[in-house]
Amino acid sequence: MTESIKFLLDENKLPRAWYNINADMPVPPAPVLHPATKEPVTPDFLSVLFPMSLIMQEVSTERWIEIPEPVREVYKLWRPTPLFRARRLEKALDTPAHIYYKYEGVSPVGSHKPNTAVAQAFYNKEAGTQALTTETGAGQWGSALAMACRFFDLDLEVYMVKVSYHQKPYRRIVMQTYGAQVFASPTDRTEYGRSVLAQDPDSPGSLGIAISEAVEAAATSGGKKKYSLGSVLNHVLTHQTVIGLEALEQMEMAGEYPDVIIGCVGGGSNFAGFAYPFLHQNLTNGKQTRIIAVEPSSCPTLTRGKYAFDYGDTAEMAPIVKMHTLGHTFVPPAIHAGGLRYHGMAPTVSALVAEGYIEARAVGQLDTFAGAVQFARAEGIIPAPESSHAVRVAIDEALRCKETGERKVIVFNLSGHGHFDMAAYEAYFRNELADYEYPAEEIAAAMAHLPSVEM
Repeated sequence: MTESIKFLLDENKLPRAWYNINADMPVPPAPVLHPATKEPVTPDFLSVLFPMSLIMQEVSTERWIEIPEPVREVYKLWRPTPLFRARRLEKALDTPAHIYYKYEGVSPVGSHKPNTAVAQAFYNKEAGTQALTTETGAGQWGSALAMACRFFDLDLEVYMVKVSYHQKPYRRIVMQTYGAQVFASPTDRTEYGRSVLAQDPDSPGSLGIAISEAVEAAATSGGKKKYSLGSVLNHVLTHQTVIGLEALEQMEMAGEYPDVIIGCVGGGSNFAGFAYPFLHQNLTNGKQTRIIAVEPSSCPTLTRGKYAFDYGDTAEMAPIVKMHTLGHTFVPPAIHAGGLRYHGMAPTVSALVAEGYIEARAVGQLDTFAGAVQFARAEGIIPAPESSHAVRVAIDEALRCKETGERKVIVFNLSGHGHFDMAAYEAYFRNELADYEYPAEEIAAAMAHLPSVEM
């Protein structure tokens, strides 16, 4: 067995096609519904928000979708990303497990998000779009799309969740450096933002609110602007599968195959991008890898939410999809220091969890940061708070192997670095963070606002 630490692919090994889970879904897809009529949406409705090329990817059942050459050329700025064997962490844990991590923090903006941002900017430019609108929470998505829009000469408006806008000023500055306009959501720029502020002038914002503002800005632009989403939808998850496709080849280089695959999950993009190529092997090649999606206990969409039809945004303007949801009125607690704040979940991830193909686990904020610090002190990389949820469960799985003596291969996606998240780490070291279990009564109350859908 090689003693290598990192497994690197040449640029000529960069995938030439994305993997589309729709081709192998063992669960029939639920229809996407119009937010007003509750009837299945038409391409005409979606074309107000997205270019037709992305709409077709959303519904495609082709297993492989070719990556356009201009997108691959931009990918080469940082892809293929490295796979590391966490030998120092293994030693610190005194575990017989072999731990690997795919590191997406080497991208120019420090996360996995450009994998789809570059693709979406390309397809929008190709369709004649003049500008994009989007939301962002912790700022990783907004930073990625700002960079991608600059590469393809598109203007960008970013509606950033207000609590993150103030907690993470440097991410805002990154977006502005690339030329984006960034607004703290809720804003007074949209009708919906003004209505939220009228009810609660001190609203900390939420991804659902920010999505509503971005959707409204695009839908009322007379076709000049389109909306770009950083997670949840199938075309977004598909673009991210470059992560898992590279990792498959890198595990072959390492001479091992995962027993356990782990990713953090908020809307589903980095998790699906990493896990779906391995799930493909489970579904078509007889592999039996356990696949674990890890979320925060303060936003427990998969572990405590309801699998039901719900709006994708707070203002009930976005399409209705069947997903695990905490209710579109959900606003996460301001004490929560990471991202992963979305009320819903990617429909494909939700369906696969509901049918038992993916395990879901929720972890507390304090344990998450403890794992992040332990990882940083062993491996040298300070992980983003979001990514640290995957780190936490990888450590837990490795410690379980220590108890049982099993020599499992554990692989997780380190979806980004935490260099812009020092305020969260400072709060942790000052003992200012607290675990927060989202109250059952608030979840129950939010369920009363789910749309009435007959299916």
